[in-house]
Amino acid sequence: MSTPHLEPGRVYRTRDLASWSANAPRLAKRLVDQGELVPLAHGLFAHPRQSRFGPVPPLDEEIMRAFLDGGPFVFTGPERWNALGLGTTAVFAVPLVYNTKRSGTFTFGNRRFVLRRVAFPENPPAEWFVVDLLEHADQAAASPIEIAEVLAHALARGRFDRERLRDMAKRYGSRATRALVDEALRESAS
Repeated sequence: MSTPHLEPGRVYRTRDLASWSANAPRLAKRLVDQGELVPLAHGLFAHPRQSRFGPVPPLDEEIMRAFLDGGPFVFTGPERWNALGLGTTAVFAVPLVYNTKRSGTFTFGNRRFVLRRVAFPENPPAEWFVVDLLEHADQAAASPIEIAEVLAHALARGRFDRERLRDMAKRYGSRATRALVDEALRESAS
């Protein structure tokens, strides 16, 4: 059984170790015992990067890449919503991840993630995050109507692409969200 060359900061599934051993679970256990791998969840292990302060946990994106087996995902929620400048200041204790495979709350090492299986565009633009915020205004502790009013001012200043916003609302928004976006677009044009 050879010792694999593990990439620092990478998250591995047990089956990723099969190219180094006929018994990947046994190899994973040996590497955990040697301190080369850190278990994150059943069948998921991190090979931490080392800093002068000790091991560095893997990036959230790397955890999701391994857990979702390379499937598409996007991080959303308050951090992205607040960055839009539409007046929200919400905070979540756990990252919100949209993906095409899993829903639920999952813990990897000491980190919890809320995963939702929903539709989203590849490389979502800021306008998609606006629609996502309007869809989840209650979770951002904001009123959708107030967000739409601030959105109208932002649109008037050219902050968002009007056609892309209309398209994102049409493709990913509920009827109520589409109505709020249409109203903001009308108000910003006057």
